[in-house]
Order: sequence, then C-alpha cells, then structure tokens
Amino acid sequence: MKMGLILKEVQSMKKLMMMVAMAGVGAAGWAQTPAPPVMSPATAEAAQTTQPQAPHPATPADPFPPVNLKNFTADSPSTAEVNAFLKSVWGYDENRIWSVAAIQKTPAPGVARVVVFATDKTHPDKVSRNEFFITPDGKHAIAGGVVDFGEKPFEQRRDLLQQEANGAAEGAASKDLLLVEFSDLLNGRSKDAQDVVDNLIKDIPQARLVVENFPADGSPYALRAAEDGVCVRKAKGDAAYFTYSQAVYAKQKGLTATTLQPALDAAIEAAGADAKSVAACAVTPETKADVEASIALAAKAGVDGAPVLVVNGRVLPPVDVPYDMLKRIVAYQAQLDGIHVTIQPTLSNMK
Repeated sequence: MKMGLILKEVQSMKKLMMMVAMAGVGAAGWAQTPAPPVMSPATAEAAQTTQPQAPHPATPADPFPPVNLKNFTADSPSTAEVNAFLKSVWGYDENRIWSVAAIQKTPAPGVARVVVFATDKTHPDKVSRNEFFITPDGKHAIAGGVVDFGEKPFEQRRDLLQQEANGAAEGAASKDLLLVEFSDLLNGRSKDAQDVVDNLIKDIPQARLVVENFPADGSPYALRAAEDGVCVRKAKGDAAYFTYSQAVYAKQKGLTATTLQPALDAAIEAAGADAKSVAACAVTPETKADVEASIALAAKAGVDGAPVLVVNGRVLPPVDVPYDMLKRIVAYQAQLDGIHVTIQPTLSNMK
C-alpha cells in the first residue's frame, strides 16, 4: 500500500483513526448479494447493494470474501450509513476499496459491531480487516477511542470551530474552508507543523488558518510564551502574532528557564511590540482567560495534544502525513463541504 496508517485523529482515538485515516483510502465501497432470506433491516439493506458504489474501470476482480448475510443481525446502522461514513473519512484516494462484511448485534444493548475489509486497487492481495462499534444513538464509533459517526462525521466539530476559534488568523477571509491549528510555541513538532500549514495556505488560497494556543499541560514556560503571544496580537494584530511565533520557533531549541524570557522579549520586539508592555499585559486575568479559553476549546473539539490541525472539523496530524497527501485530504474535505478549491502547484521545500 502507498503508506501505512496516517496515524490517529487524536491520541485518545488511536485505534479507530488508524483504521479510518489510512493512507490510500477511496470512495468505492463494495457489497455482494446472496439470495435474500428473512433478514434484519441492516441485512436487507446489505442485500440490495448489488454493485460497487463507485466502480473504476481499472478495478480488478473483487478481492473480498463473499458477504454472508448471517453476519448482518443488527437493526442499525445500515450498510449505506457505514459506507457513507467510510466515504467521508476514506474518500480522498480513489484507489481504496472496501466491503462491509458484518453489522452485528452485541451483548451490549443497542451497540452494533461493524467489520470492514479494505484494500488498495494496486495491491488487491493485501486485504486488511477493520472492526469498530457503533453506539446505540448511532452518533459515535468506538475502537479504542470515540469519534463521531455518520454521513458527515466532522460537521459538529466544524460548526464548533467556525463559531469559537478566534485566534490569530491568516489566509482567506471566509471561514468556509477553515484550518484550525492547535499549537504549543515551545513544542518542536508545533514548529514543524507551522511550516506545513504555511505552505497549505499558499497552495490552497481558499483556506483560512486560525491558530489556537495549546501550551503543554503543567509547563509554565509554554504558558508564558502563549500569554506573551496573546498580548502581541492585542497590541499589534494578527500579522505581528505570526512574526512573534516564527521568532519563538526559531529560538526554541536549547531554551532554558534563564534564557526563555530574553528570547521571548526578542521575539516580541521582532513583532514590533514593546516587551515591557507585553510583560504587564501577560499577567492580567484577561490574558490568562484568553489562553484558558483556547485550551478549553481544544477539549471541546476532542484535541488532547499539540500539534493538531483541524480541517473543517476533520482532525489531522500535520507533521505525520506526506505533504501532497495532506493537501489532497484538505481538498477532498473541501469538496465534501461543497467548496471548490483551486490548488496551486507545490513549489515549496517541504521535507
């Protein structure tokens, strides 16, 4: 396959996101059709699926085992609902195909067990088996963590961040294609993530980037860097914040308790702000509340570590995905949300 799993949606969702965020995932779901016996609603719906959802001319013979309707015992979700969910999370790579193999009742009332076989058209001999559970309300999937389930699993998080993500912003004025980066200014991976999202904004002009502070829990140094950044933005605006953050990232390596504040002061001055004024602002209740609001927003969005990039509600690990694939996922999510994007040629020096 093109690559392994593109890691997780967030750390607490690792097992399920290793399934649903797999590289090379595509829009063609499969289901076979045995003769219809007396069956549950899910079984009946599975039996009606007689063709691949989106067959491709180059698709080889069906690589999956025949579907056994005895494995469809749950009343919900339907095969169509599972396929719609998988298309949302897997649809960015047309080479990925899958078959819903089972939707079964479990000993837990209302909880359904779903089994999906998946493979890549270019390697149909390598079939993976994926399993997750659907909660009784039909709104969540569970496999070592909990994620939203449904045809539009990212919609609720998208709406939340469109309303409440108010950090420093750059890129398009519209929030239609909203990229929210949760970052820690003293985290090396956040530095790498900033380089990635800077290139995304250049390559996808329709995207708007909002940066939310998510300093490491228990780190007074990361917290102070975030507070100073809030005050730079208050004094000089969003562009100054990005100048400040880049200056902090540039000095990040080797910082100590002794050298931290001089480094932050230098970054403040590079952004055109006054270090003494920012220091006075940073200790105010209003500034601390601003940073706490960003941390609380991360929790509401299901984010538990930095860096994380949320693209219209879709959570991605920005430094663990090859850049061209990440750009493709962003464009696909825009397509799902009815947004036409014009992707610029990649001329960046992404590593």
